[in-house]
Amino acid sequence: MGSLVFNKKNKIPHAVCIPYPAQGHISPMLKLSKLLHSHGFHITFVNTLFNHHRLVASHGPESIKGAASFHFESIPDGLPPLTDSNATQHIPTLSNSIHKTGAAPFRDLLHRLNASPDVPDVTCVISDGVMSFTLDVAEQLGVPEVVFFTTSACGFLGYVYFEELVKRGYVPFKDEGCFTNGYLDTVIDWILGLEGIRLRDLPTFIRTTDPKAIMLNFNIEQLRNASRAKAILLNTFEDLEENVLKAIRSIFGLVLTIGPLQLISKEITTCSTITTKNDHEQVSSIGCSLWREDHECINWLDKREPKSVVYVNFGSITVLTQEQLSEFAWGLANSGHYFLWVIRPDLVSNGTIVLPKEFILGTKERGMLTNWCAQQQVLSHPSLGVFLTHSGWNSTIESIGEGVPMICWPFFAEQQTNCRFVCSDWANGIEIESDVRRDGVERKVREMMKGERGKVLREKALEWREKARVAVKPGGSSYINFNYLINEVLLDNSTITANN
Repeated sequence: MGSLVFNKKNKIPHAVCIPYPAQGHISPMLKLSKLLHSHGFHITFVNTLFNHHRLVASHGPESIKGAASFHFESIPDGLPPLTDSNATQHIPTLSNSIHKTGAAPFRDLLHRLNASPDVPDVTCVISDGVMSFTLDVAEQLGVPEVVFFTTSACGFLGYVYFEELVKRGYVPFKDEGCFTNGYLDTVIDWILGLEGIRLRDLPTFIRTTDPKAIMLNFNIEQLRNASRAKAILLNTFEDLEENVLKAIRSIFGLVLTIGPLQLISKEITTCSTITTKNDHEQVSSIGCSLWREDHECINWLDKREPKSVVYVNFGSITVLTQEQLSEFAWGLANSGHYFLWVIRPDLVSNGTIVLPKEFILGTKERGMLTNWCAQQQVLSHPSLGVFLTHSGWNSTIESIGEGVPMICWPFFAEQQTNCRFVCSDWANGIEIESDVRRDGVERKVREMMKGERGKVLREKALEWREKARVAVKPGGSSYINFNYLINEVLLDNSTITANN
């Protein structure tokens, strides 16, 4: 296929942004897309049909209306419809399907966009780092591509070494006994940037006895393909993961840190004057939550004292057993502190959420339960004292950016790696045992809210907040990297120049 002719229409750069189809990937990609839009890019944001319909079901057709220069499109994921359209899809099945079926509809979409007289020609593709089928399409059409990994740098580096762990015989595990006999405590001392890390601290997809395990091989393939991109983007900042980033850059080409995205969005969008005020306001109001957000919780937080509330949210994918739900509930109740707890409709594995009546009645004056919330607003609220989290990277970097210390209960993927760095290298949080018990929850909450150790960790969290804010201000590492991304990576001489 022939190469595209860039910018024959209006000389406006046009970025097609495509996240992996899960909430934790969609949210940071939308933040990045809005940043690019504020610098004069026409944006096409590509969801799967499944998530496209979820957005409409949760927020109405206005949610995907977009703006004059910010459009939503969708492609199929290759899976049959779910009976529960408000649940997260099975990750291994989804990953396998979209990589087998996604290239053709994505290619058709790019052709359709370039054939349209109403939008500029596509000048670049920004894809999630685990959507590498888009690289083939971009190369075929002569469009440069940047990949955005929504992991931490330390988690990313863990995935990079999956293939080497297989070559050296650590993975797959020899038998089921390796899950319980101490094998997970094996120290891996040869990964530059992750010195002293244990197998249990690496992304959990290595925890298999099957050499054909989908997620093990899927991630190996994605990291192999990452080197083909024009640049790799990470939602972190230099001071936070300096040694890890040095190790990554010894393997890959251009790696740009542009985070924390929720902070840099405030700095950079206010510096740009390319887009019209009306267009900018329309795009700023665009959301991407796959669940309906409850904004009443902000009013509830407004009535609480500073640093008095425990915020509990296990993200968009973590699944608890009924027993674990009960243990967390009684741990929070027995701690004696105010708490805001996000309980997704699909949080419990059997699909039925049952909280003890005694818990509901006993905590009605100091607890608030909600299905979903605007997390960024919650974490920046002055009443927040600590965040009980699954250690997903969005939650972790948002906490760091707002100076909120963490109690970590990692579930899967690189959450274990994030937890290790929070509790060890960054020293702004503590971990709850994976076999969660109410007395452990109660003890950790009290320790973080009122204990001496909690005081030290809160001070450390504030130190990281200040470093994060320096990184996103003019002259800071993330600010410089974002403008380099605009001017040196995404734009060429035939496009408009970003306003720095």
